[in-house]
Amino acid sequence: MQIAYRARDFTEAHIIAGLLQAHGIDAHVGGHYLQGALGEIGASDFSTVHVDDDDFLRARELVGEYEQSRPAEAAPRVPQERPDRYARWFLLALAVTLWCLLVPD
Repeated sequence: MQIAYRARDFTEAHIIAGLLQAHGIDAHVGGHYLQGALGEIGASDFSTVHVDDDDFLRARELVGEYEQSRPAEAAPRVPQERPDRYARWFLLALAVTLWCLLVPD
């Protein structure tokens, strides 16, 4: 078996596997057990779609068509840096609490 596709997440891997199976290619999604240490965090880059050696070239053609048919906005984006709102609220609450405790009445 060969890896025909490395998906961003398991949902995308199952979509690709379903696409390949709809075209008569036996596909298997691997990497489910690699996310065990992450718990509820959405794992990425662990999921792969495997196909038989004989079906590899046809599977890559279908995956290529799938990737070309996706709109540009569906392509993976580089996360932009932005401040964490929860950290700001925590620091504000901490500052107010300390101010209330340390400032004499």
